[in-house]
Amino acid sequence: MTRTPSPGSHHDVPAARRWRLGEAPWRGDDRDAVPPSMRLIIDNDFSGDPDDLFQLVHHLLSPSVEIRAIVASHLRPGDGMDPSDHTATNAELVARDVFARMGLESTGIIHRGSEVALEDDSTPRDTPAARAIIAEAMREDTDLPLVVAAGGGLTDVASAYLLEPAIASRMTLIWIGGPEHDGLAVPPPNAMPIEYNLLIDVVAAQVLFDAPDLEIWQIPRDVYRQCLVSETELRFRVAKAGPLGRYLYDEVRAIMGVIRELGMPAFETYALGDSPLVLLTALRSLFEPDSSSSVYVEKATPQITDEGAYRPVRGTRPMRVYTHVDVRLMFEDFYLKLQEFEQWRGR
Repeated sequence: MTRTPSPGSHHDVPAARRWRLGEAPWRGDDRDAVPPSMRLIIDNDFSGDPDDLFQLVHHLLSPSVEIRAIVASHLRPGDGMDPSDHTATNAELVARDVFARMGLESTGIIHRGSEVALEDDSTPRDTPAARAIIAEAMREDTDLPLVVAAGGGLTDVASAYLLEPAIASRMTLIWIGGPEHDGLAVPPPNAMPIEYNLLIDVVAAQVLFDAPDLEIWQIPRDVYRQCLVSETELRFRVAKAGPLGRYLYDEVRAIMGVIRELGMPAFETYALGDSPLVLLTALRSLFEPDSSSSVYVEKATPQITDEGAYRPVRGTRPMRVYTHVDVRLMFEDFYLKLQEFEQWRGR
């Protein structure tokens, strides 16, 4: 339900406040203190829930990741967040609009994904986004590890794998999605029969969970629901930070307004459920680098059924399933980076 801008929208950012990826002028003389530790591909459905806007901005302000591509992906047909039949196109427009609002000129890294899910587990959707994933994964001129951070459906990642299976052993997939695992958590009251992000493309998730060489770190529904912020927190820590913060806050308030108009129960919090993608990439520990402030278990990678459940398979490769994420580090880092960026812009 992120409001889709008109094509070619611009926000009159002065030339002195424009920048490109690899630069961090708001950090002043400290901009080289944190060199990139990994390459990153961001994959998200930016025309849907505005939590992905927070994740995108946070990643763009994080110097420890080298963002190589942004995939604008689709929602499921008839999704209430964007019921159009061109949600990937809308997602691309939203991503470009965020860049324009930030004065970020590196729009060549934004790639539109498929508008529809996979039809079967052997036929890819050959899109610019899938080709961008392949090109980055197959590079031989860098030793930086590659992470694909996905906050929605997995159509384009699965398509890239079907087009070039060799990419599986050359990257790690971090995915926000999937239901609770037995023995770790229970579904929330009145849960969707198939978890929201998984429902976007069940077949794509099946393809990737079955890929024998792909390392997966999963943040399932019970964990991304931990990522609550209060409306008061957003009002004081985000909306008052500057024009970019006000934009992010207004997108969340628009969703809250729709919920109220529909007569649904309204509460004082919002889940920024895509933000763990930043926590598990940009905010790893300095010594023995890992996502050490969050908690995970290792499980044999299951298969995913057509009904969106897990089918245990013995002897498969291990995967990480996170059970707790460090929301203090994750959100405090976002608030301070946003404040630092907006202070620079306001000079």
